[in-house]
Amino acid sequence: MSGSDQRLRPAAPRKRLPRSFKELTPTHSFKPGTFFYELIWKAFRTRRTGQQRRPVYPKLSTGQLALTWIGHASFLIQFQDLNVLVDPNFANWLFFLKRLKRAGLKLKDLPPIDLVLLTHAHYDHFHKRTLRRLHKPKLGIMPWGVGELARGLGFGRIVELEWWDTFTHGDWKVTLTPCQHWGARSLRDLHRGFGGFMLEHQGRRIYHAGDTAYFDGFKEIGRRCPPEIALLPIGAYHPEGFRKVHMAPDDALKAFKELRARWLVPMHYGTFKLSFEALDEPPRWLQDEARREGLSQRLRILEEGVPTVF
Repeated sequence: MSGSDQRLRPAAPRKRLPRSFKELTPTHSFKPGTFFYELIWKAFRTRRTGQQRRPVYPKLSTGQLALTWIGHASFLIQFQDLNVLVDPNFANWLFFLKRLKRAGLKLKDLPPIDLVLLTHAHYDHFHKRTLRRLHKPKLGIMPWGVGELARGLGFGRIVELEWWDTFTHGDWKVTLTPCQHWGARSLRDLHRGFGGFMLEHQGRRIYHAGDTAYFDGFKEIGRRCPPEIALLPIGAYHPEGFRKVHMAPDDALKAFKELRARWLVPMHYGTFKLSFEALDEPPRWLQDEARREGLSQRLRILEEGVPTVF
């Protein structure tokens, strides 16, 4: 692990009890009635869609990479000799929030997992029940302050990173990159970190942005370690205040260009109702923007549960 080029973590806000329901989110956007009607009641009455497939995992050669979108921000990244899960979540419910599209595969159909990357402690990204059900994952890598939550979940080893720290094992390495979000799992644990991950192996470089708004840090990531494949969030952006912590499709395209990536793979949409735009709006808007900017050939919209070789 390298700390020689470490960036200071963001300062945690001073802890105090919230004065209103709105303050339970960093955007200060929710009104209790609207929240309940739009995100709980309407979702409860919506029929869950999607099918779970038994994936046919490809036989990979050295230098090949297979990517399987599980749904939301969850991905399986496979190399010839390495299986990586990012933010695995197979839950049908997050408390009162209903999963509206099934995970693309069943957890029991995952291959043996060597490495789990967890971008932050929010329940839709760090799902303890899913992690407990994984079969003996060897290593979990996560931001500062999150490791204590992962104890007792079956990991052989837990590693915490600061922004721009790198963990190297054999011929692969993982770097925690900055993002614009927040990491608290409850009202008062504002010390927990958050970020994205750059995974490098066999000459390939894939970037999972985590949960983030657009910010100038994408330019720095693109200068320091431009990825080949960028997994970028495109949902949970309406009302406008949500864009303080999430990206809309136009933000994701801007970030993609600044990252200098070859492929854009969208995520963080169509699974849980976390905001007020229609579930099918983000990919439609992204495709329109990509056509307008001449980037359609570099956009790869994945189908849940279907491995795709890059």
